[in-house]
Amino acid sequence: MKLYENGIYLVNGTEIIEDGPEAEQQLEAQGMSADQNVAAAGTMAYRILADHNTSGDMSELQIKFDKLTSHDITYVGIIQTARASGLERFPIPYVLTNCHNSLCAVGGTINEDDHLFGLSCAKRYGGIYVPPHQAVIHQYAREMLAGGGKMILGSDSHTRYGALGTMAMGEGGPELVKQLLSQTYDIKMPEVVAVYLTGEPIKGVGPQDVALAIIGAVFANGYVNNKVMEFVGPGVEKLSADFRIGIDVMTTETTCLSSIWTTDEKIREYYEIHGRVEDYKEMYPEPLAYYNGCIEIDLGEIRPMIAMPFHPSNTYTIAELKDNLMDILDDVEKRALVSLDGAVEYTLKDKVFEGKLYVDQGIIAGCAGGGFENICAAADILEGKSIGPDEFSLSVYPASMPIWMELLRNGAAARIMETGAIMKTAFCGPCFGAGDTPANNGFSIRHSTRNFPNREGSKLQSGQIASVALMDARSIAATAANKGWLTGADELDVEYRGQKYYFDKQIYANRVYDSCGMADPTAEIHLGPNIKDWPAMVALTDNLVLKVVSEIHDPVTTTDELIPSGETSSYRSNPLGLAEFTLSRKDPEYVGRAKEVQLAEKAREEGDKPSEVLPEIVPVIETIKTMYPDIARDNFGIGSTIFAVKPGDGSAREQAASCQKVLGGWANIAHEYATKRYRSNLINWGMLPFLIPEGELPFKNGDYLFIPNIKSAIEERAKEIPAFVVKDGEMVPFTLQMGDLTDDEREIILKGCLINYNRR
Repeated sequence: MKLYENGIYLVNGTEIIEDGPEAEQQLEAQGMSADQNVAAAGTMAYRILADHNTSGDMSELQIKFDKLTSHDITYVGIIQTARASGLERFPIPYVLTNCHNSLCAVGGTINEDDHLFGLSCAKRYGGIYVPPHQAVIHQYAREMLAGGGKMILGSDSHTRYGALGTMAMGEGGPELVKQLLSQTYDIKMPEVVAVYLTGEPIKGVGPQDVALAIIGAVFANGYVNNKVMEFVGPGVEKLSADFRIGIDVMTTETTCLSSIWTTDEKIREYYEIHGRVEDYKEMYPEPLAYYNGCIEIDLGEIRPMIAMPFHPSNTYTIAELKDNLMDILDDVEKRALVSLDGAVEYTLKDKVFEGKLYVDQGIIAGCAGGGFENICAAADILEGKSIGPDEFSLSVYPASMPIWMELLRNGAAARIMETGAIMKTAFCGPCFGAGDTPANNGFSIRHSTRNFPNREGSKLQSGQIASVALMDARSIAATAANKGWLTGADELDVEYRGQKYYFDKQIYANRVYDSCGMADPTAEIHLGPNIKDWPAMVALTDNLVLKVVSEIHDPVTTTDELIPSGETSSYRSNPLGLAEFTLSRKDPEYVGRAKEVQLAEKAREEGDKPSEVLPEIVPVIETIKTMYPDIARDNFGIGSTIFAVKPGDGSAREQAASCQKVLGGWANIAHEYATKRYRSNLINWGMLPFLIPEGELPFKNGDYLFIPNIKSAIEERAKEIPAFVVKDGEMVPFTLQMGDLTDDEREIILKGCLINYNRR
């Protein structure tokens, strides 16, 4: 795999000319111009974005999407926010799937109450409702929503349908709210990076292997951060549609913005199989296209991969892991000290017997692993085998009921089940800790999307630890065939049937509610007792007094660490209830500290004295008044903030930000933000996304900060924000930075949140 240091020109889809002194001469020899701006318009990404841009300016995009999709831990909050802002009907197709809280296992009736809320809203506002166990969100979108040249926005970070010619993006809920209110998705024109594929995968290598190899090469260096990955080159045609989809969905873990692939006869056939051939569109770059970077991959060089705990980028070949087992396990333990803050002892060395690594559990599931070809390949590997009666177990979750039905008809399901493995229904739970949680100290290998700390469902605060390594379904099946001893699929001699897929949409026709875009304003919305409106949020004040209530120095902080997944997902429709879990796995004292500060702000808002509920603020205010004597109750606000080095990797869940806001948070301070979507979530909830240069911090946890004239600074587009640490009777100055904000984003922050911005 090669990462180009410079941009590249792609000529006729097959020739790479790296940008540099000789590029102009090489292009002129072929009658082409080296004008980067002109050539950049030759990418597929540029054309799709241009077709959906409403601003008239391709440097400052205002995108309107063709379709929206959400699942049952995001759509309640989205619709409640949109309702508070005046929603009357869904202006574009909006699909509400139920694949996260579909077990209805936690909190009594609250999960099914959310589902009935979704169905009733699909009726009232004119949407589509996919009941539990029918399909995971992204598989339904592939089967029924994607279209060549289209754009889809989803409230799940793995919203990726580029292999089907659809540019899709995963964002926090407020960005979907904007689309529901006929507003736009505003971004600068993203850079585009070519992923140039050559060769053909060897037998036993699957899409997860290719994806993990890419993630391992580009995550840490930010090579594609917030950029579009455009898959091109002669290797694309060597991959089936399912194989491309399996790579594509994992591009989220590179922190790219979106993805798009060239399309061909195999993709046309995919649409034909699904009865939607009219949605196919041939996609390819122009004869000359300029890319801001290039990842060149010989598919034939990829070998079965494993991403060890605790990140998809912690990658090795399985052969490399076996050859250097104890050294790599040493490294994993060192990573655990950072990821787990030393809260529990963690080792995988006790799973090594006579030089071999034993695995406790295998899972093939969700939008990444649950595809037809993955499961058929696993069935071929497992045929005639037994997974054994010991600790090791194997569960397989087809990504949709149509896939499940075809696996029954072609015999693959039977071949898997007779080994002792379990076949289950479409469910995302194993990916975020709501299903198949291993035993304490358990080690699971999964063809799913993430292996962050505790994401598999263990609870650090209860002294529990389990961990996940990511692998392809083929190597998971090979390990299962070897009764739990880690095995790469290339180690086995298997004859793969390559069974053809036949899609039967009758299940959807019989069970999915489709309003066909017709809203019914007389339909009554079902509101369960856990479904709550958002609390009132005040506008940004002239000046801010912020207390630092958490300080996180991990290299990256995931959204799972900001608001845990798993059973907390059941409270996503209850802002106050969910907020109680904020940072619970990373900083259990955060909620209490934030609430103390929030009481002072509520007292200020209600005309009372903040000092009566938070006496420690008295000397802070007195010190501030020595420099700013005009500070008074009606011109400053009191709130909390957190510092994290690089927060926001992972999920699109808006609650990573909104829970802080509900608890009185008014800002984050970071060296950088891991993803655009997390920064957008902060902004849409009225929180200031401050930046501070790397180096020794001028403040620490528990300190008070004063930010004078912050309202004016936002109004005046200031990039440098003067601030003070207020401590021991002194005002110590330092500077915060503010990245680019659109006019709408500034107004949202000034109003206090997106709801206030839109409220009628």
